Amino acid sequence: MPKDNSLKSVLIIGSGPIVIGQACEFDYSGSQAARSLKEEGIEVILINSNPATIMTDPITADHVYLKPLEKKSIIEILKKHKIDAVLPTMGGQTALNLAIDCEKAGIWKQFGVRIIGVDIKAIETTEDREKFRLLMKELGVGVCEGETATSFLQGKEIAQRIGFPLVIRPSYTLGGTGGGFVEKPEDFDKALTAGLHASPIHEVLVEQSIMGWKEYELELLRDNLGNVIIICSIENFDPMGVHTGDSITVAPAMTLSDTVYQNMRDMAIKMMNGIGQFAGGCNVQFSVSPYDDTLIGIEINPRVSRSSALASKATGYPIARIAAKLAIGYNLDELPNQITKTTSAFFEPALDYVIVKIPRWNFDKFKGADRKLGLQMKSVGEVMGIGRNFQEALQKACQSLEIKRNGLGADGKELTNQEQILYSLANPSWNRLFHIYDAFKLGIPFKTIQQLTKIDPWFLNQIEELIMLEKEIEKFSIANIPFEMMKEAKAKGYADRQIAHLLRCLESEVYKKRKDMGLHRVFKMVDTCAAEFEAKTPYYYSTFGGENESVKTDRKKVVVLGSGPNRIGQGIEFDYSCVHGVLAAKECGYETIMINCNPETVSTDFNTADKLYFEPVFWEHIYEIIEHEKPEGVIVQLGGQTALKLAEKMHRYGIKIMGTSFEALDLAEDRGSFSTLLKENNIPYPKFGVIEDAEQAIELSKELGFPLLVRPSYVLGGQSMKIVINEKELESHVIDLLKDNPGNKVLLDHFLDGAIEAEADAICDGEDVHIIGIMQHIEPAGIHSGDSYAVLPPYNLGDFVMQQIEAHTKKIALALRTVGLINIQFAVKNDMVYIIEANPRASRTVPFICKAYQEPYVNYATKVMLGEKKVKDFQFNPVKKGYAIKEPVFSFNKFPNVNKELGPEMKSTGEAIYFIDDLMDDYFLKIYSERNLYLSR
Repeated sequence: MPKDNSLKSVLIIGSGPIVIGQACEFDYSGSQAARSLKEEGIEVILINSNPATIMTDPITADHVYLKPLEKKSIIEILKKHKIDAVLPTMGGQTALNLAIDCEKAGIWKQFGVRIIGVDIKAIETTEDREKFRLLMKELGVGVCEGETATSFLQGKEIAQRIGFPLVIRPSYTLGGTGGGFVEKPEDFDKALTAGLHASPIHEVLVEQSIMGWKEYELELLRDNLGNVIIICSIENFDPMGVHTGDSITVAPAMTLSDTVYQNMRDMAIKMMNGIGQFAGGCNVQFSVSPYDDTLIGIEINPRVSRSSALASKATGYPIARIAAKLAIGYNLDELPNQITKTTSAFFEPALDYVIVKIPRWNFDKFKGADRKLGLQMKSVGEVMGIGRNFQEALQKACQSLEIKRNGLGADGKELTNQEQILYSLANPSWNRLFHIYDAFKLGIPFKTIQQLTKIDPWFLNQIEELIMLEKEIEKFSIANIPFEMMKEAKAKGYADRQIAHLLRCLESEVYKKRKDMGLHRVFKMVDTCAAEFEAKTPYYYSTFGGENESVKTDRKKVVVLGSGPNRIGQGIEFDYSCVHGVLAAKECGYETIMINCNPETVSTDFNTADKLYFEPVFWEHIYEIIEHEKPEGVIVQLGGQTALKLAEKMHRYGIKIMGTSFEALDLAEDRGSFSTLLKENNIPYPKFGVIEDAEQAIELSKELGFPLLVRPSYVLGGQSMKIVINEKELESHVIDLLKDNPGNKVLLDHFLDGAIEAEADAICDGEDVHIIGIMQHIEPAGIHSGDSYAVLPPYNLGDFVMQQIEAHTKKIALALRTVGLINIQFAVKNDMVYIIEANPRASRTVPFICKAYQEPYVNYATKVMLGEKKVKDFQFNPVKKGYAIKEPVFSFNKFPNVNKELGPEMKSTGEAIYFIDDLMDDYFLKIYSERNLYLSR
């Protein structure tokens, strides 16, 4: 059946601010779906409250509503537009829940809006644990024995009947919120109460525990004729017991026998057909007993998910894009494969490479958090590595994490305490993968490691093999390492830096040696069909051996460095900036090359840049891409601290940095030199000093006076910043800082107690400066800007203060010779404006200002960086009406034993935007009255 022509306009519901459990994978799917529908001539209306996303950009939809995701906003939109259908499957659980609320309130019916891409009954069946269990039994799909309880008494009775160990799963929650394992009866009461409270309908499923079984996922697509294809099989490296969002996952499945896989396929199709006949995407999770291959259906999500973003990037098959077309009536055989453009979309991708996804956690931001991984998701982002074999993909994923490791081991950072290792193997946390490596290195028996982790022996063998290879390499030196051994190490994903550690030499020596041996990276295409058909889409990964499939053009090119995995302090706003940078460079006639390793984002969509290299944002990988492509230069300003940290190396290797020079970037990061620059320009700043040990810190504190703000250089998101109020606190914090970062210059500032904080973003071309926005924070100075409510424009700073802010911003931007974007933060005390810091790069607030003022500032700034335009070439016409408030969003509910305290280190995971007409607005008055509530040190 071709497209349903009665659908002229469709409403897409987004997923709101980023929280743990629901991240920017929905920005990716929402953007894809919107573009997919617009291609069909359908008017797309979009609602989402997250200003940091590409999804809420005017380039994505015809009408974008940055409004709270609630029924009131939906009614407002439906009164304004004649909408034929709503597509709620692209915005995660938030969008589905809102669609159900509107359905129950009769809103869709009242305005004649159809629901497409899913049916409400299917959502209810999959979310209601009891309905799901009964339906699976009816379909003949194995499920865990269990029952639902809506009261404490009922839950206790069920537990007695089934027996321990048990799992508690609340209905209608996201990311496993409120769920958990209960090993013994005495822990049951507390877990049951927590589960009943976490569920919005106060219902939990109490079921038998299958902890330690193997876990798999299948991604399905079905059209209106009932054709179903399996896009991808994904295997969890971690067994049941760790939430799939916190598991290391591998695609395609590695340890699945063909008979079990066929059985799983049949069962997944039966499950999808059993819940409803909608056209769209579905994610099905299974568990397999490692003892006898018993297969159990865990859950089914009738929407795109975190895994479907991963599966799309893993296979090159754009699930959300195709799902949107199926939702408006097309069938699979009527759509072209997006990669080959010549074959049909009615096919199952074949992979001739391996994908490894590793989650990224931020436990260091939540002091006292329970770091053990379980049913409740705790990771804030993820990375993906692509390799010709599992080991290569694993090493590349480890190199992408940005946790100061050079891969899996071979960097002298291993744990050698046997007791700690054994504890970590039995109690998974964020670093268990590294401790498995450490366990093999220490000689802990294979059998012990397998018994404690329950990880499939095949995966453990792969890691043990790496240890064996390292022991062989260590017998040689850089002068006599055999070609075959060097080749094997590179083929297994080892970085030059790791090999240098094993051979006791410099990274540059390894690089030179392997080049002399003729060992250099080749680039392979991700083509969905294992090279059976010619692919038209330039989407590459690197490996060693075989022919190079990335053909170089003679066009002028620019590389945009991505921001790597999402984490607190560096979120989706940098991906937004990278995508706009790519689009602006395309408009200037450049061939654009994107390098990034985050599978959740729009920047790693194969049709964003002219060429995508899905590679770690890690020096060695970047350097070989630059050597191959020979670009005019590299843009580092848009990818947050990740890209900025690589600027020094680029500068040393003579690679041109587009826009602000490395010297200026470095000057702003080096707190000492920056303050000297302020002094020379008569710009006030808090009294400060730079120290290199605890003794100097105590001496300096006598001169500066407490309270003091202690901060290291070169950090993002206020990492490790702290306010101290006496010598004892100062000494202990400085010792901790220098233990983690030896040689770092630590800055002590006199902390301006009770000051108002403000910030400005500007575009500068080296001669002229245009301030795009000034924001005033509602919370006092001392709370990180990313955790503050901020108001655009300021609400009570007064002309005298505003003039100082404007004058200082212009002076600093020019003194730093900024070419591109700059963000400056201020503290205002007694009508005096002091400078806290300057960041000559894209900031967290740039997308917010772009959305509030409806102007594409990143586009303009990129054209300035490329030297194509000057500031005076642009006509700035911001839409200024009322105030926009940036509202930080926290995920403290994932860490129940952590207090919500805010200080100079950032803790929020995302943000929303809220518009008000005037300052008498109830919303503003409420947050203003609470501005001091959470201030801590």
